[in-house]
Order: sequence, then C-alpha cells, then structure tokens
Amino acid sequence: MAGPKKISKAQYESIAAFRFALRQFLKFSEDAAHGAGLTAQQHQALLAIKGFPGRDRVTVGELAERLQIAHHSTVGLIDRLVTENLVAREPSEEDRRRVFITLTKHGEKVLEKLAWAHQEQLRRIGPEIRVFFERLGSGEE
Repeated sequence: MAGPKKISKAQYESIAAFRFALRQFLKFSEDAAHGAGLTAQQHQALLAIKGFPGRDRVTVGELAERLQIAHHSTVGLIDRLVTENLVAREPSEEDRRRVFITLTKHGEKVLEKLAWAHQEQLRRIGPEIRVFFERLGSGEE
C-alpha cells in the first residue's frame, strides 16, 4: 500500500492563503463587534441564537455547544447579554427547568447591523476563498 502523497508547495500556499483569508475575516468580525459595543463572543452568541436551525431560540446547553464553551461560562455570558438588554430568558412551557434564550428587539437590531456588514465582507473575500476550494477540488498543485 502506497503512503500518502507529498503535499506540494502550491498546496501549502493554498492552505496558507485560505487560513489568511479566514483570519482576515475573523479580525474584521472582531473589529465590527467591538464597533457595535460587543465582544466577539457576545456577537457569536447573538448569531448562534438567531441562526439556530429551525427556531430563533436556544437552550443554554445548545448555546454552549454552538460556542464550544463550558455550560457555566455560557451562563455568565447570558447574564451579561441580559444586562445589556440583548437577550432574554424564557422558561419552557413544557418543562420549567428548561430555559430558552431569545434575542430582544435591541439584540435583533444590533445583530442585523452586524450581519449586513459581514455579508459585505464575505462578498469581498468570496473570490479568494472560492479559488482555494477550486484548487482543492481539482487537485491542482
């Protein structure tokens, strides 16, 4: 059985270019969040709530999973978001032990402004990212 193919210089360059484009996007996102008065993590939380598949609310556990942080860290983040009037806690009708987190009107407004800015940035860097995937798919070296 043959070993794995050697990675070419061009492939390394493609991977490095892709990582650079991702880092530029993340830096843009962090700066945009700070400009809106949020931390990057607060922005990610609002986006995770609004972008949750099939509904506009999440449990604390679901949010922790989406953010890849511990449950207790998520509770602290939610506390700060509630204080800033960006999210609200909503007890479940079926199970009072379960709490849903939803965006407030203020949270929706802040997130929408950020989402428009992010869509524009993605339009700008889209061609760079597309090239990486095209090279990857073609096996171009």
